[in-house]
Amino acid sequence: MDEHAALSMTPDRTKLARSAALASIAVAAVLVALKTWASWRTGSTAMLGSLADSALDLVASLATLTGVWIAAMPADEDHRFGHGKAEALAAIFQVMLIGLSAFGIAIRAIMQLAGQRETAAAEEGIAVSLIAIALTFALLARQRYVMNRTRSLAIQTDHLHYKSDLFLNLSVIAALALDQYAGLGVVDPLFGLAIAAWLAFGAWRGASEAVDDLMDREWPEEKRLAFVEAAAKHPELSNLHDLRTRTSGNRDFVQFHVDLPPIMTIEEAHDIIERVEADLCRQFPGMELLIHIDPEGHIDEPGNPLVEENEFAKLEKDS
Repeated sequence: MDEHAALSMTPDRTKLARSAALASIAVAAVLVALKTWASWRTGSTAMLGSLADSALDLVASLATLTGVWIAAMPADEDHRFGHGKAEALAAIFQVMLIGLSAFGIAIRAIMQLAGQRETAAAEEGIAVSLIAIALTFALLARQRYVMNRTRSLAIQTDHLHYKSDLFLNLSVIAALALDQYAGLGVVDPLFGLAIAAWLAFGAWRGASEAVDDLMDREWPEEKRLAFVEAAAKHPELSNLHDLRTRTSGNRDFVQFHVDLPPIMTIEEAHDIIERVEADLCRQFPGMELLIHIDPEGHIDEPGNPLVEENEFAKLEKDS
């Protein structure tokens, strides 16, 4: 097991990930305060869109922390599969807020286009955007440090979002400068509409991921293939079929049927499956695995390829 994989299973991983999440919350809180003041001073729709994005960053970080905290709770009598779907529920909440914000900004931009309301205090708005860029660079550096040591998917997602925020702040600077220095009054509301569209796209993408989680969507094909390849390295197994995969929060769940000789004793079969489970769980940390043994030649559901198709045979065919 490599150093990163080992660390991902220790308390240090939790501390590092929590520190990155708290840093994200702190930066978002500062930016919300600054951009609230800048929106009031400039009257810019683009700045308002940037404020909405930072406010959503703050709410999203808080909701994600809550969802991750609940998802990390161990399984109990009422939730035997754990609480992983709490993250998807938190994401749905975030998507609703993002959608409402995008709609409000679009309405504001359309009204500004109709009324041609001018912006003001470009210097102050630009200064706030430059501060936002500097704070975002500092946060990105901290996130990269944590990502290299934890491989946290949550931090990776947050990192991508804040990278896009750099372009958002640059667009606000461009909107204010073109509006007040070049006299292009139509630019600010157009940038506001573009930001609203960007937020709406983010909401759609977030909703898709949350729905996939809640609907127990299968793993991506490349990950599923990697799992079958890992299982195929055990020559004791044959005819791996009825493979089912899903992800819930920070946990993966996998189950499949495999054929073993009918003359094998229960103890022999048990020892083989124990070794296979230990190896696969080592290669796929955070996974719960259930293996069902069939006697060779047994057919569960004749004519149903979802159940009976041999994953090992597909692997040989593709190669």
